[in-house]
Amino acid sequence: MKEIELKLQGKIKRLTNRTFKFDERIRDGWFSAVYFLKTREIVKRHKPNNIVTMQFFQKQNAVLCGTDEVIALIKTFADQPDELEIHSLKDGDKISPFETVLTIKGPYQNFGFLEGIIDGILARRTSVATSVYNVMNAGAKNGIQKPIIFMGDRDDHYTQQAGDGYAAYIGGSKAQATHAMNEWWGKQGMGTMPHALIQLFNGDVVEAAKAYQETFPEDELMVLVDYNNDVITDALRVAKEFGDDLKAVRLDTSRTMIDQYFVRNPDILGTFDPRGVNAPLVFALREALDKEGFQHVKIVVTGGFNEKRIIEFEEQQVPVDMYGVGSSLLKINIGFTGDNVELNGEPEAKSGRKRRPNPRLEKVD
Repeated sequence: MKEIELKLQGKIKRLTNRTFKFDERIRDGWFSAVYFLKTREIVKRHKPNNIVTMQFFQKQNAVLCGTDEVIALIKTFADQPDELEIHSLKDGDKISPFETVLTIKGPYQNFGFLEGIIDGILARRTSVATSVYNVMNAGAKNGIQKPIIFMGDRDDHYTQQAGDGYAAYIGGSKAQATHAMNEWWGKQGMGTMPHALIQLFNGDVVEAAKAYQETFPEDELMVLVDYNNDVITDALRVAKEFGDDLKAVRLDTSRTMIDQYFVRNPDILGTFDPRGVNAPLVFALREALDKEGFQHVKIVVTGGFNEKRIIEFEEQQVPVDMYGVGSSLLKINIGFTGDNVELNGEPEAKSGRKRRPNPRLEKVD
């Protein structure tokens, strides 16, 4: 699939120290590898007048994220941070393998102990931003970008939600599952109903939807229709009940379940995996809705979707209007490296590494 140019979100202005809730123990080295802390003490005693240049890079084509957080980290916890010279790309910049994304110049003992933390921030944020960007492109059809709901709240520790949500925003997703995921970019979370709501109405999807609409009348009504493992029957029930008020139905069929549609139509089995949310089921749902005059009702699919699976759906032109994606976006698959490449203005680096100037870097005040 030809990649479309998504409008990345990180070009407006940098986030500042006020955005991040840093743990004050960073200052004491609590989160730094011990060998960095020992090196700091040795340098203070034996090489106090050094000036090093440290540069950071990674090895893939990626969408950079985490630079604002890193800069805030340095400004907050480095010794004499205003005396450091920092050059950086911006969140949302597309980067190439081995491209320098950040340089820090100054006495090693003032900032070197932050190296591992910087690597970790850039790795996590860039991995999420890049994964979301790739999924957004996977869901693009004829130059039109389909919405992707970032649903990573249950796939990682809750303390990561704000940063992951921002990274997803940088990658192109404006729909996030929790308020925390939207914290850094000033929006609110979105979502409709879980299976638990339908369960509390004894599996009656229509009654659950009525209660939802009564309680949140300002929301666009999106109804989860796989609770009874019969998505077409329940989708038509809610469509007939709510008419134009129904904006979308969501399928979240377990990957170990076969929808009742295939039980009723066993003759179509045998050429595909009928478990979970699959292409024939979505085609059948779209056809059933259209046949009854509900062409306006959109179809949202969730449950185990990733870049590969979305590409497969799009290549088959499966009539999906929105994808919900979670765990696959949170895999850390991009690692960053910090290298000292100059000492007192002269080249000095481990074998195989050298200063890689990058004219795209901007000086950070």
